[in-house]
Amino acid sequence: MAANEKYLILGSNSFSGATFVDFLAAAGHDVIATSRSDEPHEAFLPYKWQKRPGSVRFKRVDLNHDLDALKALLAAERPTHVVNFAAQSMVGESWLYPDHWMMTNVVSAVRLHDILRNYDGLDRYVHVTTPEVYGSTEGWVREDAPFNPSTPYAVSRAAGDMSLRTYFANYQFPVVFTRAANVYGPGQQLYRIVPRTIVAAMTGQKLRLDGGGKSIRVFIHMTDVSDATVKIGRKGTLGDTYHISGYELVSIRTLVEMILARLGKSFEDCVEIGPERPGKDTAYTLDSFKLRTELGWRDTFSLEQGIDDVIAWARRFEDVMAKLPTKYDHKP
Repeated sequence: MAANEKYLILGSNSFSGATFVDFLAAAGHDVIATSRSDEPHEAFLPYKWQKRPGSVRFKRVDLNHDLDALKALLAAERPTHVVNFAAQSMVGESWLYPDHWMMTNVVSAVRLHDILRNYDGLDRYVHVTTPEVYGSTEGWVREDAPFNPSTPYAVSRAAGDMSLRTYFANYQFPVVFTRAANVYGPGQQLYRIVPRTIVAAMTGQKLRLDGGGKSIRVFIHMTDVSDATVKIGRKGTLGDTYHISGYELVSIRTLVEMILARLGKSFEDCVEIGPERPGKDTAYTLDSFKLRTELGWRDTFSLEQGIDDVIAWARRFEDVMAKLPTKYDHKP
């Protein structure tokens, strides 16, 4: 842990944000965490499950409405590293309210970046973005792959990323970009595929599988992503993008079969097949060679270990699972 580092995390109620906050607290950091809503149930907040050597202080800040509050927080706390997980992130729903995705992921993001550009205490800004900007990929793609977004969500993230590129080129704004594919782990929202499958199997519900689960993915445990994000935030080359991914290819159907087998359930009993989602990309295969060679990162969780980790979490909170939200609740 570097003595002079102080972290401000935006979007800390997101699965990735909450896990990253816990990762920092476990390493002894005192973390300032912000999100636009009050903290959710502790089942979604790993930093509340066990005592950590660091501390977490939460402040409610909505980047669409409270940028003055964020300015005041920067002045009071003087963070050196800002890591931004905040975004409208659901792909399917972005077709319903595309203007909301543009507002949060482009307009409010640009306003945020202008505030950070004029803040004199910033060493690094880590912009957590998405492989969706590439569209469906053919083969393993590197960080210089062209943008080819195919959904309103992906378009909004590509626009935000391109704006930041101009900030780096013109102002030497200290940004680094991260892109991780199909992150999962304990505490993930129940509408995501890994916890959704586990909870459906544990409660006797049918799991609906879009398009029969033909899409190919590489799943990566959020603890491995958190480790990569710290390395990129400390030592990544300014202006550069880093892919955070493993190399273990799996179809969604195979993933579901693997989860059900570990729970002693059959695919036929637990799953119903639904139509494919519009604009859904068939594959994301991100090459993480750059991260591995430049910064010495390695993923440590196999898919089986990671699934067992999420199953253990679901059993830990089994008594409250039925009361937790199972659907995405859109807020503009």
